[in-house]
Formats: sequence, structure tokens, C-alpha cells
Amino acid sequence: MNSPVGYRREAMGVHPPYDQPAYASTHKRAPRHAPVRLDHTLSEITGPSVERENLAQVNSENDLTHFGGGEALGERIIVTGRVLDEDGRAIPRTAIEIWQANAAGRYAHFEDQHEAPLDSHFAGIGRVVTDQHGAYRFTTIKPGAYPWRNHHNAWRPNHIHFSLFGPSFATRLITQMYFPGDPLLALDPIFNSVPDRAARERLIATFDIEVTIAEYALGYRFDFVLRGREATPTPG
Repeated sequence: MNSPVGYRREAMGVHPPYDQPAYASTHKRAPRHAPVRLDHTLSEITGPSVERENLAQVNSENDLTHFGGGEALGERIIVTGRVLDEDGRAIPRTAIEIWQANAAGRYAHFEDQHEAPLDSHFAGIGRVVTDQHGAYRFTTIKPGAYPWRNHHNAWRPNHIHFSLFGPSFATRLITQMYFPGDPLLALDPIFNSVPDRAARERLIATFDIEVTIAEYALGYRFDFVLRGREATPTPG
């Protein structure tokens, strides 16, 4: 049996440093010693896999606008795109999870107690699996900005959290998607923790009128590249 081929490493500046001076909580969780690099083995590259039976049920969870017997409040949006490898090839059967704040900027989570209203018809979580072309699609509500106490008068920009699960331990990606034209991006320590400007811009979705559904929801495109020089950064 041939030895497994390790993944190609990303270019410098794509991912944020573990300890970011402007991002206060990184001081507590950043490692105190340099990471030890371990070569990939067959187990990291080939497993674990997600059962087909489970994947078939996930695609019913890609509409976040209806929950608890009612319709969520706020601006409806569609977020779609593809999951690609470093050579631009589609990665099918990738499980994608999202979580986000509601239109008022509050999460449906007991730890979020800031003074914004909850929406009983918006849970803020969803899942989908990419098709044979690596494509995914969510219908959701545009999340609101919210205060987060990192520094004086700190506000998070509108954003959606993404977690991608590939065919192995080494193919998980956790990142955030932002919206074009948001004035808070220039002030946000998490967004700006990505050193390279071009890499930061890959975190901003693109408005797409072709994705938009007339009189119903605006459309955005957001692709993921899992490795290589065009890799999607991993802030937060």
C-alpha cells in the first residue's frame, strides 16, 4: 500500500494567530508553547465517515426561517455556494452546520443575555450536505449586530458561523461569513485578526441578484476553499 499523501499547507497570513492582541479572549486560550507538527496518517485522511442514512436527513434542516410553528422575523436571505479543494474541484457530501444571531442580534442560547428580543420562531441553527457539485444552500434571516464587551463600545458585525465536516478529522473548517458594505468590519478584532487583506476579503459574501428570489429573499454567494493559497481563513 502506498503511503498517504499529506495535505499541502496554506500560505502565510491566511489564518489568524493564536494570540491576537486586540481580541481579548485569545490571551486566555492561546497555547503557551509552539505547536508540535504531526504528519498525517491514514486514519486522519480517510476517517471517520458520515453514514449515508444520516446525511439524507440533514438537507431538511436548511431553512431557518420557519421554527416552532411560525415564521421568523427579519430580512430573509439565501446563502449558497460551493465547497472546493485547493485545485478548484468540488467536494461533495460535506456536512455544513451554521449558527447565528437573530435579526435583533441575539442568539437563542442561555448565555446570551443582552437586551435584545428573542424570536420564538428562530432557533438560529441549520445543517445541510453538499451535492455532487459541492454546492449548498440555506434560507435564513440576516443576523443583526450585537455588543460583545471585548473593549469599550465593541460591536460584532453581521455574521454567520460555519462549521464544515469533511471525510476525515483533518478536513474540518470553522469560520465566519460577513456581509458586504458593513461599516463594523473595519473595527472588528476578529475579522481583522486575519493578517492578509486578500484573505480577509474572502470572508465577505458576494451579493448575487441571480440567487435572489423576487419579492421574497436577497441572495448571497459564499464559497469555501479547504486548503491551499486561496484557503478560507478561520477567525474566531
